[in-house]
Amino acid sequence: MQLRLNGSTIIPFPITPQWPSFHFLSRLSETPSLTQIEAVWCRVRSKAIAPVLQLALIMSLAMSVVLLIDIASMGSISLAVKFLGHRPDKRYKWEPINSDLEQGSSAYPMVLVQIPMYNEKEVYKLSIGAACGFSWPSDRIFIQVLDDSTDLTIKDLVQLECQIWASKGKNIVYEVRDNRKGYKAGALKKGMEYSYAQKCDFVAIFDADFQPQSDFLMKTIPFLMHNPKIGLVQARWQFGWMVHQIVANIVHYNHGLADMAFRDDFAVNPNECLMTRIQRMTLDYHFKVEQEAGSSLFGFFGFNGTAGVWRVSAINEAGGWKDRTTVEDMDLAVRASLKGWHFVFVGDVKVKSELPSTLKAYRNQQHRWTCGAANLFRKMSKEIVTTKDVSIWKKFYLLYSFFFVRKVVAHLVTFFLYCVVVPVSVFVPEVSVPVWGVAYIPTTITLLNAIRNPRSIIFMPFWILFENVMSMHRMKATFIGLFETGRVNEWVVTEKLGEAINTKPEPQILEKDSFRLRDRINLSEIGFAVFLFLCACFDLIYGGNYYFVYIYLQSIAFLVVGLGYFGKVVAN
Repeated sequence: MQLRLNGSTIIPFPITPQWPSFHFLSRLSETPSLTQIEAVWCRVRSKAIAPVLQLALIMSLAMSVVLLIDIASMGSISLAVKFLGHRPDKRYKWEPINSDLEQGSSAYPMVLVQIPMYNEKEVYKLSIGAACGFSWPSDRIFIQVLDDSTDLTIKDLVQLECQIWASKGKNIVYEVRDNRKGYKAGALKKGMEYSYAQKCDFVAIFDADFQPQSDFLMKTIPFLMHNPKIGLVQARWQFGWMVHQIVANIVHYNHGLADMAFRDDFAVNPNECLMTRIQRMTLDYHFKVEQEAGSSLFGFFGFNGTAGVWRVSAINEAGGWKDRTTVEDMDLAVRASLKGWHFVFVGDVKVKSELPSTLKAYRNQQHRWTCGAANLFRKMSKEIVTTKDVSIWKKFYLLYSFFFVRKVVAHLVTFFLYCVVVPVSVFVPEVSVPVWGVAYIPTTITLLNAIRNPRSIIFMPFWILFENVMSMHRMKATFIGLFETGRVNEWVVTEKLGEAINTKPEPQILEKDSFRLRDRINLSEIGFAVFLFLCACFDLIYGGNYYFVYIYLQSIAFLVVGLGYFGKVVAN
């Protein structure tokens, strides 16, 4: 642009300054202010994020209500059974087995006892010893040890143990396979194919860490003998070894374990650590409420894979053992139920066992159980719908309550609502979580879980926090099972510590500890703990509610588990 003065032309002069500092100030003036950024965030939050979060909240609350109704109904049935005295021996015929001189041992049916094993160095002696101590005529029982161990030293030890008991007059057989096809299901199926096994009417199954009492068969077999429609009798698990009750049989044979005769506290596992206490609470609810309610109402529940007695004809009619999922026990139970067989849960018969006391073992166990159940739901839904041998109400119970609510909804809602939706909602004021959804429902569910075990109420806060942490892994396992991806058929045997639980390791001079810190670190839990911590801090500073109290506690729980300080730490 040119300037003119009295008709003369002046040298052109730019209006806009050209110095770099002025350019910087000009660009800065064009940059969005913090107020503008906040306005954009508010629009995005209200138009895009809030509707999605609101939908997630509605779905989560609906699942919470569904879960609450199911838990309340099962709790009501369980309490009714307890207070009305609706015991199994009142609902079904049960008479003790009586034999006279003329009948002799023929009054007792032939029973096969199967003990599947896989590198069970710490527990094989006690499980075999307990089975050999059954009060049952030796000519009417076969004890079958199915050893899939890959450690040759352990194989030799187990075989030697069987030979020792055989020399004492016990009818015990040691069986091995040349492969591990089908894992536990494959071993049990192979065990049923032997000629002596086919002579048996009933089969009792025990995992290697289970120690039944000597009168176990005397209490369970009569249900099967006098009720031809019953296909399974399931006993209740207890945690710890009842050494003072089974050692009498062991000492009688002078088998080198006499020093244990008066050690009632030997390897008692429920109080080993906080993690085992919490597991005990969960499993007590499972047996006292879920199994009791299913047995009383529909004559159906999921076989627990051990501490139960099957009618051999029920197994055969259902199609035998199948290895298509990692819950072969539940698979068999559902198929047998669809054939019209009834199951009986006998809570008064208790079999002690060991709880996983390391976090790694517990996570592997929970992945197998959760993923397998979800995968079985996928595989059997159509068969349940189309079967004609059971009532429509039993079909509804199987599909809705047993599978959908307990095997899918329970895992999804715990993680999504309490670990995702509630923490994220502190950033989105347009979404408000109702008090009844974040406080009343979970409190009621928690109290219902403790209804049959009130002594555990003091541990409920820890149970809530720990179950929420584990829900992250259970949710992942549920999706893997439903969509058959990744580790859907992964089978990891739950580690048993046996005598090592109470054994203090001796110090090793000039030897490094084989346990490494990185083996105990869980990055997923640590990462989620950081996320929850940030949510809690934001809610504390800007929020108008008190969610930060719960979120801080949940963050600490994730961090503790992530750093490996939950459960027992065992060196390799």
